[in-house]
Amino acid sequence: MLVLFESRHAEGAQWRELAVRRVRFVLRRLTWFIPRARVKLFSASPPADSQQSGDTFCHLELRTGRGGIVVITSRAADWRAALDAALARAARAMLRIWKFGITYTRAPRLRARGHGKR
Repeated sequence: MLVLFESRHAEGAQWRELAVRRVRFVLRRLTWFIPRARVKLFSASPPADSQQSGDTFCHLELRTGRGGIVVITSRAADWRAALDAALARAARAMLRIWKFGITYTRAPRLRARGHGKR
């Protein structure tokens, strides 16, 4: 399994090795089904004068062997919690797709009345 890691935040880059190991560990039994995974860590920083810690986000994109893409995004107070939450949801979703053959597709967008061609 190829795991790609991205983070624009300096603190997020320190999590590269841990994130790659966690992804491989959680999805180890589905490596034949998921050839590629991409992990993006980013944060929504609060203002500099604020005492609150900012929310951190984990964006996990999994490409299946069938050509489908599953995208999971999670938000938490720290990097580890965001990564673990995204991986837990991804493992459940991939197992559901594999086991039951469920595919998730978006419904086509419908135009509102009066906004089409005239």
